[in-house]
Amino acid sequence: MGTSAWETAGAAAASAGVTLRAADRPGDGTAILEIVRVTWGAEGLMPPEMLVAFAESGNVPYGAFDGVTMVGFVLGWAGVDPHDGVHVHSHMLAALPDRRHRGVGSALKLAQRAQCLDQGVHVMRWTFDPLIARNAWLNLGKLGAVADRFRRDFYGEMTDALNAGDRSDRLVVRWDLDREPGPRALPPNAERLDVPRDYPALRAEDPIAGQRERDRVGLALGELLGDGRIVAGFDPEASAYLLLEPKDLPV
Repeated sequence: MGTSAWETAGAAAASAGVTLRAADRPGDGTAILEIVRVTWGAEGLMPPEMLVAFAESGNVPYGAFDGVTMVGFVLGWAGVDPHDGVHVHSHMLAALPDRRHRGVGSALKLAQRAQCLDQGVHVMRWTFDPLIARNAWLNLGKLGAVADRFRRDFYGEMTDALNAGDRSDRLVVRWDLDREPGPRALPPNAERLDVPRDYPALRAEDPIAGQRERDRVGLALGELLGDGRIVAGFDPEASAYLLLEPKDLPV
């Protein structure tokens, strides 16, 4: 598999100026909940005992640390899918506001990948809002995952600070953990679907225009993935998804 998964995660962490470790020490749960609070608001908080239960069941969260201070975390759990079998569903990834967009998120995902491989798990899944271009680039570009399912209004009405008042459309990601992380060299016949470069700013400035974009992208993804295509990459320069037939997906 080339470079070991932990070496890859460690290199990403060093580039982001953090260290990585399992978040299973006294005080780590409190630090996680504080990052949740400043990211999603109080509505996103979970009972502290849930974090203990996750760790006890083998689903230990991972943290990114600057010295002794946790600045980001990732949390997931084992799941079963009719097509993938046993996999890990990665549910929450967040960093403190002053550490966002600096590589902390990708380092945490890579640590979660290494943790999965240590446990004999070779597939990871998660969901993300298809209107958030920076997350599309992280998931489909930096990590090299694909999105093979679209779920309209997946969570229903949400009340947290990031999602309140918006339809909770989601792409479902599938990450083959045995593949070396990174973008794929896609063939020229990849179909394109553009999305706003900064949807949260657009929505804040013009909610009606934001809703039009939500409807346009949601309709297109529903049709394209419903016809059997997958989202195989993201072009950050064009702010566009790249879609292919599964048979055309490069390794």
